[in-house]
Amino acid sequence: MNLDPAAALLGLLLCGNAGLFVPALIARIPEHDPPAYGAVAARPHLAVTSALVAGVAGALVGAVTGLDWPLLLLLPLVPVSVALAVVDLHTHLLPTAVVRPVQIGVVLLGTASALLDDDLPALGRAAIGGLVVLAFFHALWWIHAAGMGYGDVRLAAALGFALAYVGWAALVIGIYGAFLVFGLGGLAVALVRWDRSRLKAAYPFGPFLLAGALAGVVVGQPLWSHLATG
Repeated sequence: MNLDPAAALLGLLLCGNAGLFVPALIARIPEHDPPAYGAVAARPHLAVTSALVAGVAGALVGAVTGLDWPLLLLLPLVPVSVALAVVDLHTHLLPTAVVRPVQIGVVLLGTASALLDDDLPALGRAAIGGLVVLAFFHALWWIHAAGMGYGDVRLAAALGFALAYVGWAALVIGIYGAFLVFGLGGLAVALVRWDRSRLKAAYPFGPFLLAGALAGVVVGQPLWSHLATG
């Protein structure tokens, strides 16, 4: 796997600096009853932590993507994804006020990237991937709504679009990886705390979905090639 240090530095700087504004983004989310987002935005060291996480994620995305037009779609997703992960971890909510603009944004940026890169097949693949993931997660939500919020469905559709734009391998590894890490994480918590009831506890899925998407972009293609060739 070839890595591009210049693109990695670009991703580090852009996403790291954008990560500093994660608390401000969270604070602007319309509150429900009881209020929750303001308390999350005020958590100590959130700006620095978000900047570090976003910077590392942006560097990884830049390194594997290179200085190419898909960065126009992928890099803006990084700091927003960090904000959504923080919110979901602390509130078990993925607010529509953030997720809906993400859905619109990935389509607009994906379209711009495809036109600038003269890669309309990637746009078609992204549209198909987004619809397939939307249908899959909607079915999961319909079967067991108590186990998955509709915010997860909306976010999964946006990530499915972005992952499929990168490639089918990124989509498959990203979605499968989210469920794998989610399941293993719950099992690990139950084992560490020696409490089987933890296996039935409700955990936010958004952070795992976002981590899986990052893994799909970064290691999806080489991992898929390794699995295909044995």
